[in-house]
Amino acid sequence: MTPLAQIEGLLFVSGDEGMTVADLATVTGLLKPAVLATLERLAQKYAADTDSALELMVNETTYRLVTKEAASDLIKRYFESPLSTTLSQASLEVLAIIAYRQPITRIEIDEIRGVQGASTVQKLVLRRLIEDAGRLDEPGRPKLYRTSAYFLDYFGLQQLTDLPPLPAAATPDPDGDHPDGDLFLQAFNQSLNQSGDEN
Repeated sequence: MTPLAQIEGLLFVSGDEGMTVADLATVTGLLKPAVLATLERLAQKYAADTDSALELMVNETTYRLVTKEAASDLIKRYFESPLSTTLSQASLEVLAIIAYRQPITRIEIDEIRGVQGASTVQKLVLRRLIEDAGRLDEPGRPKLYRTSAYFLDYFGLQQLTDLPPLPAAATPDPDGDHPDGDLFLQAFNQSLNQSGDEN
């Protein structure tokens, strides 16, 4: 795999968190000047390719892939369309994890679910069901996420304490192993069913 393909792949999976030049150099094994040169090539590639909806954005020292401004109306229609009004299984699972473990980073969510979910987290942010809760005070300063006030309204909850307690199996063990995401979703669905019965 070429350096450009490696960096493109890493930026894709990092989602809205993005990656710094230092992080990219560490993961790829490339020197920082080579990373910067490759990032410049990637930016030029997207700028010259009218068939690509992506572009490279840099904010201070963090690089991320974003959609081009020309695609903004299309993306807006997607999130406002009936196709996106029903939450997917992946979205519900991520929401359940955030509801019970907030504030939580996307990497921690991925570890619990066992799959990468940057795009799911981004969709939930755009739908205002979750929101930024600051950054974790550790290397890379990853974003923290929490549920929003709209999340409570959307699911007919009065407060987060209305969620039932998690089963014992959903508590991390001393070795640091994470429970399966399904356990969070089961408890979350139980709460939603109870809320529906009361209405």
